[in-house]
Amino acid sequence: MHINEVAMVTEQQVRDALCRVLDPEVGENIIELGLVYGIDIDDERLVVTMTMTSPSCPMGDWIRQQVAAELGDLCRDGQRAEVRLVWQPAWSPEMMSPALRTRLGWG
Repeated sequence: MHINEVAMVTEQQVRDALCRVLDPEVGENIIELGLVYGIDIDDERLVVTMTMTSPSCPMGDWIRQQVAAELGDLCRDGQRAEVRLVWQPAWSPEMMSPALRTRLGWG
């Protein structure tokens, strides 16, 4: 590796960072909640495709800002962070991790 090159962030590093983003209404992180649908990484962009538990989520803007901040901390020089909010497929409790469903009494 050339001395000026910086290793590209991995999907696992992005997931680990996004575990710090909590849905304040539920008090759980967005990875365990199943809100993150995809992570795309290339030389120019770091993109997270995600949803909310409902289109009327009152904390949606705040959560997106937190995701963007975490991504921004991971971006290399010249790379930009992007948060894509989608509504299909619609979120459902089945998208939560099995451990979280159990903790919340849904398992």
